[in-house]
Amino acid sequence: MAATSHPLATLAALDVLRDGGTAMDAAIAACAVQCVVEPQSTGIGGDCFALYAPNGSAEITAFNGSGRVPAALTAEYLLERGITSIARGRPEATTIPGAVDAWFQLNQRHGRLPMAELLARAVSYAREGYVVHSRVQHDWSRQVAWLKKDANAAAVFLPNGEVPAVGAVHCQPALADTLEKIGREGRDGFYKGETAADIVNYLQSLGGVHTLEDFASAEGEFVTPVTTNYRGYDVFECPPNGQGIAALGLLNILENFDLSKLDPLSAERLHLEIEATRIAYRDRDEQLADPAQVKILTAAWLDKVRAAKLAAGIDLAARSQALPPSDFPKHEDTVYITVVDKDRNAVSFINSIFNSFGSVRMAPKSGVMLHNRGCSFKVEPGHPNCIAPGKRPLHTIIPGMLVKDGKAVMPFGVMGGHYQACGHARLLTNIIDFGLDVQEAIDLPRLFPEDDDGKIDVESGIGEAVRAQLRAKGHVLKASIPSPIGGAQAIQIDWDQGVLTGGSDPRKDGMALGY
Repeated sequence: MAATSHPLATLAALDVLRDGGTAMDAAIAACAVQCVVEPQSTGIGGDCFALYAPNGSAEITAFNGSGRVPAALTAEYLLERGITSIARGRPEATTIPGAVDAWFQLNQRHGRLPMAELLARAVSYAREGYVVHSRVQHDWSRQVAWLKKDANAAAVFLPNGEVPAVGAVHCQPALADTLEKIGREGRDGFYKGETAADIVNYLQSLGGVHTLEDFASAEGEFVTPVTTNYRGYDVFECPPNGQGIAALGLLNILENFDLSKLDPLSAERLHLEIEATRIAYRDRDEQLADPAQVKILTAAWLDKVRAAKLAAGIDLAARSQALPPSDFPKHEDTVYITVVDKDRNAVSFINSIFNSFGSVRMAPKSGVMLHNRGCSFKVEPGHPNCIAPGKRPLHTIIPGMLVKDGKAVMPFGVMGGHYQACGHARLLTNIIDFGLDVQEAIDLPRLFPEDDDGKIDVESGIGEAVRAQLRAKGHVLKASIPSPIGGAQAIQIDWDQGVLTGGSDPRKDGMALGY
């Protein structure tokens, strides 16, 4: 079974499984397709993370494919030029993309088919054309002003000066050539030679300090996942610099409340979710950084006693104006894919360029749209997440894996930028606490309290009576939001019946399919 946010990606994954590929092969092929047909959400100019359960075991492995800062870029360099934050579109927003390297390393360890074969479907769609789907077109239309700022991006994504209509056929021939080159030459087809030079030259023309050496030395790594137990289930996440640890901290706080006694769409449940999320994200923003350069206090973050103290500070009747003290010891768009194969190898896979169309900067010859993940850095010397040479930023994309009694029972993921840690906790509590099936758990209306203006994003499925009760507790809700909150996919593994049950978010264009 495969579940993705685009039909063509799901079909590509199933084709690869039928051709004898592994779950990892299928995930890579699906992702490559989405880098073409869902261009606002992901691309080969972005980053990638993955979790893998071999034969459905609890021996979960993780891969961190996030890009690093160019060797010549420092906070002092930026401050000397009056740059105190990293804006979308600036060259500093693009770290060295990690996705392509991740695909090759994951394929080498957990795959069976050659990369050229896995990329072939993406090459075909980019060259011969793909149909623009409705959610893709919705997101695309909201980025017109940004696309017009970059002549290369506008030439590709605003043909005839307009966003293609739903049902229109769109091509990306330069990207097709680049994908074909990567399949033919391996990772060097991206990190060395013409493609790397095209990207570096363009970034340097914008004032960037990226070099060919930065690209040639780019390399992700296999890492040990972080985990917590939630009501008898082991939840696995990629470790920092990803925000998966914030999802685990959030679950630890919520575990102190008997959610099962509440209605899943009640103001009481939503209030607890809001307050616990505010605490978990406060911890995230104060502490999360690249563990290669900053000590991450994982044990303190996941300590159940600490979580109980934080939970005790939540007022059940009202929004906390001042959050409980963190007491730490001192020292925006994505695609998610999950695949389970016949051998029950389970993959949880996520790939992103961050904001819709990333930095909205496209390398002119290769057709590579560059991500803006560097926007997550601080330009504050002394802050754990301050930008520095070779450093990886706080990362929002987080694949998840659920384990029960020593076996993987559900690879899962939630899209939506900063929402993802909150989304993981919501999806799992929907299933574990409220007994919803996987599709019901994904469909349930959402809210998200971590907005820059302090207001809460609320989907239309949450009714006015509940909204009024939340306002009475002191929460400030937005009257409306322009788009649904995130997306999700998951596959449940029933070991007793030998059955897979998939869910795919109706907020996106995709589907779950199996055979």
